[in-house]
Amino acid sequence: MGRLVLCMSMSLDGFIAGPGDNKDHPFGTKGRRLHGWLGDGGDVSGFRPGDEPSRAVFGELMPAGAVITGRRTGDFAGYWGGDHHDGVPIFVPAHQASAGTPPGDVRFVTGGIESCAGQAKAAAGDRDVMLHGACTARECLRARVPDVLEIQLVPVLSGQGRPLFDGLGPGHIELEPVRTLESPSALHLRYEVRYA
Repeated sequence: MGRLVLCMSMSLDGFIAGPGDNKDHPFGTKGRRLHGWLGDGGDVSGFRPGDEPSRAVFGELMPAGAVITGRRTGDFAGYWGGDHHDGVPIFVPAHQASAGTPPGDVRFVTGGIESCAGQAKAAAGDRDVMLHGACTARECLRARVPDVLEIQLVPVLSGQGRPLFDGLGPGHIELEPVRTLESPSALHLRYEVRYA
């Protein structure tokens, strides 16, 4: 079975979006800077990182067999039109199902984060599951379901915005560094997650 990989671009001071992020400005004020390592593609299908380390990381992430995204992130991205990449299913943990018919293969899961992670892993088979969204990432970490953290650490101090690791609670989580790749736009960090 594949692993659940939390993949996020983050400022050095821990923010994944600038202040004022909303549907019209999903990265917030000056937040697009955090995703500069992806190139100027506009959306997932158009991203083409310009340097070799970033291309290697992008190439490792895109074979994922399923995606978990938070409802807010999914709403901001329009659920990628129902196709994040290559037609893989998109799982959304939710307190209640969507009122309308979701696009493509978007699946709202109301049974809790563990159920959502289990369904995504089952759908992905032996491929990894990509995890997006700060709130959903924290919920997954509190439930101890991510296997890998893939952080694209961008050399900027945002000062404010949407934090990634805020409010995790007292549970201790060890991270085992397994890879560091340097690029001009980001330090690509990969950690295996070890729960105490």
